[in-house]
Formats: sequence, C-alpha cells, structure tokens
Amino acid sequence: MGNFITKQLIEQHFHGAYGVDFNKATVNDVLDLAQKIKKEGVGGIFPTLVTDTVENTQKQIKVIKEAAKKQKEGAKILGVHLEGIFLNPEKKGIHNPMHFLEPTVENFKKIADDFIRIVTLAPELCKAYMQGENLITFLNKKGIKVQAGHCLGADLKGCDGVTHMFNAMSGINHRAKSTALSALINDDIYTEVIGDGIHVNDDALKLLFKSKPEDKIILVSDSLPCTHSNLSSIIFADEKIYFDGKRAASAQGVLAGSTSLLPDIVKTLGKKGLFNPKFIDNPYKYHKIDLDGKLEWDKDFNITSIS
Repeated sequence: MGNFITKQLIEQHFHGAYGVDFNKATVNDVLDLAQKIKKEGVGGIFPTLVTDTVENTQKQIKVIKEAAKKQKEGAKILGVHLEGIFLNPEKKGIHNPMHFLEPTVENFKKIADDFIRIVTLAPELCKAYMQGENLITFLNKKGIKVQAGHCLGADLKGCDGVTHMFNAMSGINHRAKSTALSALINDDIYTEVIGDGIHVNDDALKLLFKSKPEDKIILVSDSLPCTHSNLSSIIFADEKIYFDGKRAASAQGVLAGSTSLLPDIVKTLGKKGLFNPKFIDNPYKYHKIDLDGKLEWDKDFNITSIS
C-alpha cells in the first residue's frame, strides 16, 4: 500500500492515556489529553467510563461535559461512552461487579445525562418494565447508541453495535447461538474491534473482516491511562493493573484494555495487511458527524501530516 490520505481518526472507546483516567480526571486533565491525542491524528473522542459508583459516574460525566463546553482546541469531545454498570457479571472482565446495576430505565435515570452518546450493556438482562419497553428501546428513542458488550445474549434486537468484538462476550459455538455469532451474521450491526495484536488474534480478525461489510467495522483502542506513559501499574476499575510494556492485566492475569492508541493499531493492522482505510470513515457514518481535518500516511502506516 502506498501513501494515502484519510479523515482524522475518531476514538469511540477510550478510557484514557498519558496517565489520565476519565473515571478520575479533572476538567483540565480532559482538555490536556484532548490536545495531546489531537497531535497523534485523533480528531474526535468519546471518553469512556468504566464501571464505577453511581455517584462517581455522575461526577465524571459532568467533568467531561464541562470540558467539552470549555474546549477551544484538541480532539473534539463528542460525548460520553458509558461502558460500565449495566453488564453481565459472568462476562465482567476487569469491571467491578459490586457496582453493577440491573439494566432498567429506572436505574439508567440515576446517571442519565444528555451528553451520554453510547451505552454498553448486556441485552439479555434488559427486562420490559412498561408496555413492553425496556432500557434498549428507551435508549433507542433517546437517540443513544446501544452496544452489546460484557454479555452472553444472542438477541441483538435494538442494538446498534457490539463493544470490543470477541472480548467479554459469548463466543462462536457451532452448536449454540452467541453474541459474537449474531454480530457476525447481522449486516446491520456495527462491530468495535481492538486490533492491537493482543486482544484478538489474526485469524479472528480475518474472519471478522471477511464476514462483516467493510462499512460496519469500527477500530477502537480501548486504551488505558497507562498508554503512552511511564506508568508500570495503575488502579483501574478498583483493581491494580500491571503493564509490562506490551499488555496490561490484573495480578490474576485478567486482560484489561489495550496500551495502544488508535494510530498504533492502524500501523499494527497495516503491517499485517489487514488495514482498510475505509474503516476510518465508519465512526463518522455511525454517529452521523463530520469533522474537518485530514491525515496523510506513508507506506509504512506512519502519519506524515495532520491538517
């Protein structure tokens, strides 16, 4: 692949970097991170909150929203991705299940804010509460993207996408339905994927890229606060996470998010012949947004110019 030009990257699953954790950040922390990530070629971000107490979730949504109001430069803060609280304990990953709530409309209203743009939840736990409406249909009416993640359910009705495909969901089984299988065969479902070479092996990536329409694949980093920092350990989701320079995991070996930024992931996929420049356009379509700015890349998938 030769030199090419794309739009700037949009990061919709992003817990932090440079030592900044969105679950703990101040307004200035968020603004500083947005400036730094812009220099990496990322034009827009959806700061992502991991499972936390209702009180701290409310607080950090307000912090991120305030940062967006004050922002004059840097990667545009596009809204909050709420990954935590409404997940299945059987697929909790690194999340703390002590803070989980049943995914109901009543519980969502405890943390509801008009700056929430994406909610990851376990669809199999969403029960109808009034005239057949459940949290999924409630969020659909609000225009909030619903993504199945940290879940076991195969029924993705009402879901716009799935969160970090293959990770923390029921996998492919030729004798049973599953989240991953449903996402693969449904051409209307968007699929986030962490292409860092650690979270999903190359054969699974090839299966995804062959099975899904190219306009339904969204590259994400799911990056942790230790990404692009000198930190060897962090407290994340109430758990001590150790970073060995390549992967970040708990003392028990539970893999946390990635330690790559989105441009790093593009380079990783590009070197393997798995990158499609059209993937960069997909978050723009998914969220129906348009941002100014272009990236120029060289044949080795390095960004040579940001404009």
